[in-house]
Amino acid sequence: MMLNDIFRTLMSFLSVFYFNKGISNSKDIYISDFIKKKIKTFKINKNNLKKTHIEFNKEILNLVKNGDLKNFLRKNFIQKMFFVHNRIFILRELNQLKNSHKWKFYEKLLVEDSIGNPIRYFLYPKSSGNRINHVYHLKVMEDELKINLKKDIKKVFEFGAGYGCMARIFSKISNKINYICFDTNYVNLLQFYYLKHINLDVGYKKKNKIYLISSLKKNSFKSDLFIANWSLSEVPLIFRENFFKVISSSKYILICFQEKFENINNLDYFSSLKMKLSKEYKIVIKRNLFYRGNFFFKQKHYFFLAKKL
Repeated sequence: MMLNDIFRTLMSFLSVFYFNKGISNSKDIYISDFIKKKIKTFKINKNNLKKTHIEFNKEILNLVKNGDLKNFLRKNFIQKMFFVHNRIFILRELNQLKNSHKWKFYEKLLVEDSIGNPIRYFLYPKSSGNRINHVYHLKVMEDELKINLKKDIKKVFEFGAGYGCMARIFSKISNKINYICFDTNYVNLLQFYYLKHINLDVGYKKKNKIYLISSLKKNSFKSDLFIANWSLSEVPLIFRENFFKVISSSKYILICFQEKFENINNLDYFSSLKMKLSKEYKIVIKRNLFYRGNFFFKQKHYFFLAKKL
């Protein structure tokens, strides 16, 4: 186990007194059986992934095959990729939300679910560090672009949707919002597991409120909001080109990224993307003041925020 894994595990003990409710065994068996049948047809497309994510998808495959999903948010490799928990910078984000004139709105979005047995944030156990982090990103976007999430967003395309946390948040904002989760086949299954347990309309058909996809298949997706939180910045440059039309057809853009990932300079890439879109969008590349990576590897992180002119 690496040092940052040990550190993450130790920090989780701060929430040892906060428990999640159990989930229905019969429902869990039904959902898990569906997933086991679905996964038999899947393969990992290594061309679209960097080394980090190839290994991650292999671990997801093993997790799903073993049927050990009730506590998937306690898995170290899951937390490493898309579930931040007891970090001090989360308190600073939470305080920003509390000091907002829209606190009552954000407060409702922060209430955590029990699916996956998430670690509750030790300084605000109603929620988790990850949920707070996601809602804070939406606040940054609202403030910078001067938009209203409830009034202005009807359709969302999320590139790299994690386990479905942001999709869940938008289901709380409005049940009229249509949401597309683009991810690998294996991660789509985690989204299905998580969101189905919450009784949301999630599936692999366009008619589903939350539509799970792993390929564009020559379809054009026009959305009000394009989201990519540390996902677009972690795939090969050539693969990113496939999503330019999806990004450039959106009214609003929220992308979080780190300065460098493996051998890619993301600051250069997103500065170039800003130039390409500048005629049609008002764009801000804004430094993330609170998040600087993990304890053992610090670097600069940014928001790419855009609004169509």
